[in-house]
Formats: sequence, structure tokens, C-alpha cells
Amino acid sequence: MTTKSQAVLDWIDERFPLTSTWKAHLSEYYAPKNFNFWYFFGSLALLVLVIQIVTGIFLVMHYKPDASLNAAGVPVAFASVEYIMREVPGGWLIRYLHSTGASAFFIVVYLHMFRGLLYGSYRKPRELIWIFGTLIFLVLMAEAFMGYLLPWGQMSFWGAQVIVNLFSAIPLIGPDLSLVIRGDYVVSDATLNRFFSFHVIAVPLVLIGLVVAHIVALHEVGSNNPDGVEIKKKKDANGIPLDGIPFHPYYTVKDIVGVVAFLFFFSAVVFFAPEGGGYFLEFNNFIPADPLKTPPHIAPVWYFTPFYSILRAVTYPLFGLDAKFWGVVAMGASVVIIAFLPWLDRSPVKSMRYKGPVFKIAVAVFVVCFFILGYLGVLPPTPGRTLVSQICSVLYFAFFLLMPWYSKLDKCKPEPERVTFK
Repeated sequence: MTTKSQAVLDWIDERFPLTSTWKAHLSEYYAPKNFNFWYFFGSLALLVLVIQIVTGIFLVMHYKPDASLNAAGVPVAFASVEYIMREVPGGWLIRYLHSTGASAFFIVVYLHMFRGLLYGSYRKPRELIWIFGTLIFLVLMAEAFMGYLLPWGQMSFWGAQVIVNLFSAIPLIGPDLSLVIRGDYVVSDATLNRFFSFHVIAVPLVLIGLVVAHIVALHEVGSNNPDGVEIKKKKDANGIPLDGIPFHPYYTVKDIVGVVAFLFFFSAVVFFAPEGGGYFLEFNNFIPADPLKTPPHIAPVWYFTPFYSILRAVTYPLFGLDAKFWGVVAMGASVVIIAFLPWLDRSPVKSMRYKGPVFKIAVAVFVVCFFILGYLGVLPPTPGRTLVSQICSVLYFAFFLLMPWYSKLDKCKPEPERVTFK
């Protein structure tokens, strides 16, 4: 650095921890040497978050959260989305980046969570990281649900109607709670404005705060790796982990490779198939919301469908409470139970590489059931589909609830003391 630039940097460091932050979280943050492609998805999640925030800012410049009808008899909110698509220069691209980004966000987050499941990234000392991650997932679901209403299309309107009405099944407080969420007795202009406020301001602030806490907690205890070896246990005379390398420049460069590959596929979807075959943008949502005309089949977006299938799988009342209430409980429990993985897994090893066949079979069954539930969630219910959903729901919860036993009894291989590259 030149003398002047060094002087400017020194002046900043005296007033703001710029250099120390750079060293602590990048140039002198040591990560394991053996990261594989599964470790791309954390940085990709951060990239998609930035895409969503930037595109969302441009969409808000032209979007109007108004459910009243304009002179043409079309809801103003729906017309503003059409205006963005047809009249705003580059508006179609911004809108498709945002809508495709929502699905990309969940794809990346699901893969990121699956990597944590594979390599035991939730195990001690990373319990708090996993809890922050689960909270991010919950907040992300709320953010996506509220944003889904904003186009004010048929599926947006009726999907919100169905989901908000589920809260009325909660005893005592249910009707009042659903009224508070809607802001009216039906999904209306008040609901649209309420969801818009939360989607644009409140929920993103919470989401960004949780992401920062997630990263800070990660850098405090260090990253996990495919071997499940704690690299901080073995250091050289200078206190540098023997099995670690600086995150920058090694993993910043490696992450750029993942970013390029991701943007290749992401751009292909945005430019050639932004509707995603009706899964990313449903065809009914290109029709203005009509409170007097119910779509023949109402289903949430694909990333909610596994949990929606669990809700629909509950068809019998229990303890004097109707099936809808227990369906809501099952759906909520199916998400919340993920946070308890650090205490459910009693295996002596962290990584799937060294776990026994029972745990590997359990994970395989869990993944298959998750995909089946997701597929059934987009289809109209039939007795046969409901039966399959019930079986898969039982297996879904059994994976978690039986884990303290089968993970402890499973025959595992010993973990290596140093990271490997096999």
C-alpha cells in the first residue's frame, strides 16, 4: 500500500474495526482443508438473499399494495405487477429474478440443511448455529408466504385464505388470531397492506439479523467438515490449525466457482422457464384475484408442499378437537422438530462417512418421504394419496423421534484424528 492509502486505513481502523474484522472473518479465519461441493450452498444462500433484497427494492418502486379495482375492473395490485412486467424498462427481468430467486432460495437452503444433516453440522459445539439456521428457515417461510399474496392473483388470494383460516382451528385464541393476521374478517385490502409491510420491512430485518447471528456463531466455533474433525484441537506453534487454511483467498475463490455454476442454471431458468412449469409461478396466479370464484384445486408453492401434505394427512379428530387443529399442530411440529436434532442424534461420530448402515438407511427413507410428501402436496387429495401421505408423515416423524435409539445402537467406524481427502 502507498503511504497515503495506509494512512487512510489507519485513520479508519482507529474509529472502526475494519482490518480486524477482515482478518477475523476472512484472511485469518481458518477453515478445514477438505471442504467439498456441499459447502457451496451456505455462500449461495447469502448470494440469493442479496438478489432478493436488491430486486425487491426495485419492485417496491412500482408496486402498489391496493386491492381496489381500477377503471378496467382489475385489482390495482395485480395491475401494478402487470405494469412492471410490460411497461417498466427491464421490469420483467427484475420480477422474474425475484420470483425465481424465491424458489432458488429454498432449493439452496434445503441443500444447505441436508449438508448439515449429512456431516453432523448440528452437533456440539454448533447447536446454536443450527438453532439460528432453523429460525432463519421459519422466518424465510413467513417471508415467502407474505410475498406470495402480493401479486393478488387467484392462487395468491385463495392460498392466503386457506392458510390464514388454519389458525382459526387453534382453541380459544384461533378466531381472534386469524382476525389479527388478516386485519379483516376476510382476506382483503387490509390483509394485502399488512402482508406488504411485513414482507418489505419487518421480516427482512429479522432475517438479516438472524443471518448475521448465524455467521458470527459459525466463526466463533469454526466450520464443520466432511470428516467431522475439530481442526481447532491440533494447532502449530503459532496457534494455526494444522488442518486449516485461510478462508480468503482459498475459499473465496472456490465459492466464486460455485457462484458461476449457480448463476448459469439460475439465468437459464429466468430467461427460458421463469414459471418453472407452473411450480415457480403458478398459472392461476396470472388471473386477477376473484373472491367469488374459487380455483378447482388450491395448493401452496412447491417449497411448502411437504409440510402441507403432513397437514392434510391428519384426518381424524382427537381429544375432542377437530382434525384441522391436529393437522396444524403436525405441520408446525414437522418444522420445529428440526431444531432438536443436536439433542436427538446420539451417534458417537458426526459425519455420515463414519456412521453405520442403520442411520444411512434412515436418512435415505427420510429423503424419499420428503420428496413424496412434496409431490403429493401439489395434487388434489384422494383416499389413496391421503393414505400414502399418512405413511410418509409417520416415517418423517419417526426419523427424528427414534433417532436417540437407532443412532446410539448403530455400528460406526472410528473418526480420523486429522482430516482426509478420500
